Amino acid sequence: GGELVGSNFATRWGSVGFFGPLTIRPDLWDRGIGARLVEAVTASFDEWGTRHAGLFTFAQSAKHVGLYQKYGYWARFLTAIMSAPVRHNQTEPVRWSRYSDLTEEQRMECLKSCRDLTGALYDGLDLGAEIQAVEAQELGETVLLGDMAGAGLDGFAVCHHGPRSEAGDGACFIKFGTVRPGSAAGETFDSLLHACEALAVAEGMPKLMAGVNMARHEAYRHLVGRGFRTEIQGVTMHRPNERGYSRAGVFVLDDWR
Repeated sequence: GGELVGSNFATRWGSVGFFGPLTIRPDLWDRGIGARLVEAVTASFDEWGTRHAGLFTFAQSAKHVGLYQKYGYWARFLTAIMSAPVRHNQTEPVRWSRYSDLTEEQRMECLKSCRDLTGALYDGLDLGAEIQAVEAQELGETVLLGDMAGAGLDGFAVCHHGPRSEAGDGACFIKFGTVRPGSAAGETFDSLLHACEALAVAEGMPKLMAGVNMARHEAYRHLVGRGFRTEIQGVTMHRPNERGYSRAGVFVLDDWR
């Protein structure tokens, strides 16, 4: 049989898709393998009917940016991976719940509510598979704000924590988080951050991490105001060259890594 020379992970969030990390065996760099991997994943996005595709990369690498451009991915705004120390004495108590505590019937209802919420931000954006994967693989927890039986879900955050997750040591990482759009979105977003912090406290994680595209100016400003500081800065590249859900007034946390 053949040997593994590289890999590329593709993620599908309904109508949105992104890829990475893309890896190639170091002794086989500069042989066109990266281009073939990008070509293959782009073909998969086309096959899935992905409306908005992208990736996260480091802006200082002209070589990488140039490669992705060849396949129709274009850089749009910096994306900050930010962190803040978890505070144990939160002054603002927030009512939140865990996806893992729901019954099977409630989970189905919850996934629909999440889909309705994300669909209002970008048509077809759906985190259902991500929420279910985190639960099934025990990678963390999905934090829920609001009453699904009453007024509906106000927001949710898919959080990773623990040794098997993407969070890293001692951190609770918000893989994706958002709130219902509207005049109260900023206030609800702050409540969601408090809920994620409460989860971090409950799980014994001293650090809270989240990524945000800086085109979502208000969301970025809220993180800065809450004491978050940038650890890593990169750029997201988009195909087609459209803003998708990375635009002013949209309160979304994610970084496409």
